[in-house]
Amino acid sequence: MKYLIGIFFLLVTVSASAQHQEKPLVQFSGIVHNADSAKIIVPYVNITNSATHKTITASNYEGYFSFVAHEQDTLIFTCVGYATTRVVIPADIKNKSYTIPVMIKPIIINLPTFHVFPWATTDEFKKDFLAMKVADDDLEIAKKNVSRSALTALMSTLPRDGQEIQDGLYQGLNTSIENSHSITPNPLLNPLAWGSFINQISAGDKARQNVNAEDAN
Repeated sequence: MKYLIGIFFLLVTVSASAQHQEKPLVQFSGIVHNADSAKIIVPYVNITNSATHKTITASNYEGYFSFVAHEQDTLIFTCVGYATTRVVIPADIKNKSYTIPVMIKPIIINLPTFHVFPWATTDEFKKDFLAMKVADDDLEIAKKNVSRSALTALMSTLPRDGQEIQDGLYQGLNTSIENSHSITPNPLLNPLAWGSFINQISAGDKARQNVNAEDAN
């Protein structure tokens, strides 16, 4: 009985294969297009024959394909991001050549919004938020720009302009004119100047003594 069943399935398989081989061969060609826009070519699409469940070929970088199949074969076109498309080769084809444009429809999947944060935990976020330095507004920036320290720093770094130099020259010229008819005091007769000069000499002697003591140590 087992042998009879095996022989029966073998005959069925041979008969189906013979019927498939009896179908005429066809040169099947075409170009794969995007169904939403025919001007867009879809390259590298896999093409599988459902009769053999084997991949026949794939379209090239221009979407073109061409291979031999049988009449009434069902060809399955698959590509990542596109819906599966089936094409059946009709029977009784003249010239044994069948060329069609194949339209495959893109699949659009809307994924949920996903937010990425640089903090692993809520505690880290709170710590960074409390330590965050808030930028000053326009009023606070203006106050800092006109503060005494800011103006002093600008005065020490900004070069003198022409107007300031001219005012200084005029002031010096005015002082010399005012003192032209007066007696210029002699600093050698000023006791305060002599006292300051003696203090400077004493300070210099003490500084030299301290340097010599440090060199001796």
